[in-house]
This record gives sequence, C-alpha cells and structure tokens, in this order.
Amino acid sequence: MDLSSLARPQALRGGSTGALGAHAARRRSVQLLRPRRPTFRCSVEAAKQQVQGTLAAEAEAARKECFGVFCTTYDLEADEKTKSWKKLVNVSVSGAAGMISNHLLFKLASGEVFGQDQPIALKLLGSERSLQALEGVAMELEDSLYPLLREVSIGIDPYVIFEDADWALLIGAKPRGPGVERAALLDINGQIFAEQGKALNAVASRNVKVIVVGNPCNTNALICLKNAPNLPAKNFHALTRLDENRAKCQLALKAGVFYDKISNMTIWGNHSTTQVPDFLNAKINGRPVKEVIKDTKWLEEDFTITVQKRGGVLIQKWGRSSAASTAVSIVDAMRSLVTPTPEGDWFSTGVYTTGNPYGIAEDIVFSMPCRSKGDGDYELVKDVAMDDFLWGRIKKSEAELIAEKRCVAHLTGEGNAFCDLPGDTMLPGEM
Repeated sequence: MDLSSLARPQALRGGSTGALGAHAARRRSVQLLRPRRPTFRCSVEAAKQQVQGTLAAEAEAARKECFGVFCTTYDLEADEKTKSWKKLVNVSVSGAAGMISNHLLFKLASGEVFGQDQPIALKLLGSERSLQALEGVAMELEDSLYPLLREVSIGIDPYVIFEDADWALLIGAKPRGPGVERAALLDINGQIFAEQGKALNAVASRNVKVIVVGNPCNTNALICLKNAPNLPAKNFHALTRLDENRAKCQLALKAGVFYDKISNMTIWGNHSTTQVPDFLNAKINGRPVKEVIKDTKWLEEDFTITVQKRGGVLIQKWGRSSAASTAVSIVDAMRSLVTPTPEGDWFSTGVYTTGNPYGIAEDIVFSMPCRSKGDGDYELVKDVAMDDFLWGRIKKSEAELIAEKRCVAHLTGEGNAFCDLPGDTMLPGEM
C-alpha cells in the first residue's frame, strides 16, 4: 500500500468533538514507525555521524507520516484545555493486527476503560508480515470517528512503539501448532517476551502497567519482568480474567442467578488446565457458594473441569479460539486497576509472588486475589479461607510454574535451562 497518498494533511475542520467539548481537540496523527537500516561508509567517524544524522532525520520523517483525520490539527485555547482534558494516556498493543486486538482496540478508543473524558494514543506493534494489516486497522479506527482517540502509530520495532507507554498490552505470540511440545512453545514465545521486556525497560514510562496475554502468559510475564529490571515487578500481570469470568458464568448457571450476583471469585495459579477456580471463597448474593450450591461433587469435579477446559470446547464449537471474550476480559482487567474495587470484593490477576502472604513459592507469576484503589496499583487480599482441597490444587499449579521457570532459565538470566515439566498440560483454548 502506498502511504504517500495517505500522508497529505487534511483541511482544518471545526465542529464538535463529542464528550470533549465543542472545540476541545488536539493533534490527531497516525504514524507509520518502522526501523530502517542506514548505509555505512568506510570511515568510522563519518559512519557514526551519518548513522546519527540518518536516524534523526528518519525518526522525524516517521513522526510526520499520517493519514486522514489524524493529520488534522486543531487550535485549543489554554483555559479550555485545562477544563476539558486529562493528560493523554499512551497504550501500546502487540499483536495489534490479530483477532483479539480487532475487538479490543475499538473498546479502548470508545472510552470503555478510562472513561469519556480521557483522550488516548494507540501505538500498535506488528511484524513485517502484518504491517499492511496494521494499516487497515488504523484506517478502521480513523473511520470510526472516536473523539477520544487522538493519535495512532503503527510499526514493527518495540523500542519505538513502547516509547513512553503508560500501558503495554502484550497479545502477540506464536500459537501452539500440531506436534509442538509445551517446552518448545515456552522457548519460542519466551524469546519474544524477553525482547519486549528489554524494550519496555529502555523506553516505556517508569510506571508502565504491563498485561501479558500471549501464552504461556504466566511464564511469559515472568520472562518479561526479568528483562525489565528498572521497572517495578509488581506492574506486570498475566491475564487470568477470562478464566474468572468463565467461572462466574458457570456458578451463575448452576445457582440460577444472573452473573452479577457472583463475587469474590478467584482463579489461582497458572493459565493452564492446572488453574484453580476457587469456590471456597466465592459468594453468590453475598453467601458462600457452598451454602447455595450443596453439590460438592459438582463443585470439585464438573465445575473445575468445565472452567479449565472451556477454551478448548469453544474451539470445537466455534472453529477458532476465543477472541471477543478475551478482549472483554482485558478491558475488565484494566478497569479493575483504574476503578476502586467494590467493598469486600476482589478480582483475579497473575502477579509476581515474591512477598505473598499465602505461602506460595516466590519468584513466579501466579494468579491470586487482588484489590485496587483505582490508581493502577493493587494489593493482595489477605483474608481468604484455605482448605486441604484448595491448597492441594494450588500446589499442583505451583509445581507446574516452577518447572516452566526452569525451562526458561536462559531467558531470565538464571543459567542454563532444564525442562522437567510435570505433564504436558494444555493451555485453555488449545486443541
């Protein structure tokens, strides 16, 4: 696709910008940011100067590449600006041309996560193969006329796309194909997240919030945070919110209530079939689940297995992995961090275990119950019940994650890798 025809500035326009007020608007730009290789001369000093000059010139040129309405610049009076705008939030998304992102990006642009008075910039990371598709994504975002969406950038270099990121949603990963062992998948995708961790460490906001979606997401999140030593380990999450949502749905169906009556639902452990949906601490209409659903066999067997294998069943029915519901769960996970948790409730997310109050092994990423004040941070919930059944399941998932950690030691700076996975457990959604 020839971007030059799309890069011409459009005529200035007036008119309403929706929720941001009649004149409240900023520069909206779609930038095509791709790494380019400079040519070299024989002289070392000349080459150094040429490289620096070329990179600076091309970086400036890249920032000017935009198309359509995102090239339009509006003038904004200073007093109106302070009344109408919050500081722009930069959201970087990897795997931005994929099916999950195809649902997610439009939810982000519409204000579902940050609210109707929060402008955002979307920075979309793809690959050489998906770059043309990314251009199509940017065009669809443009055509959707979201007043909150002020900037869109696309590119294939994480060091460019992650620059100043306030949120990094790491979705892109290689799917597990036929005959690919779990250990091989850990290594293949682990290399992707090691590189992305280094990029975040170098250029992202120092308080960036990172949500890892690409599987195996717990160990990918561990790899990512280990390669970003200058960022708080606490800020890295592995997405287990879809598992929580699935568990709430199953409890609601069994109890004959609507799903908003389910609270205090925890997913413990790994995003795999060793995950532990916790019915001991969950509540239905404020009552313990075991008081409402007295069928213990169903809770321990059918409920648990259904949640663990829901993704695989969906593939059999639908012919593809869950994308829309995954996008919804990413929005839910983000909102749980930017909205105060309702009194007495909590949510699930995979976080770094060092310092946890439960006795779970340290230095892994493990899904646990959390609360937030709505400031992007969280705290682990301390007042949870534990019995032998729940603890036994938790230890099984813990053992799997410790084994995965040994498999990727070469990617976390902890020596040579040694794989002794306790079983080739399937990830939710794998065939």
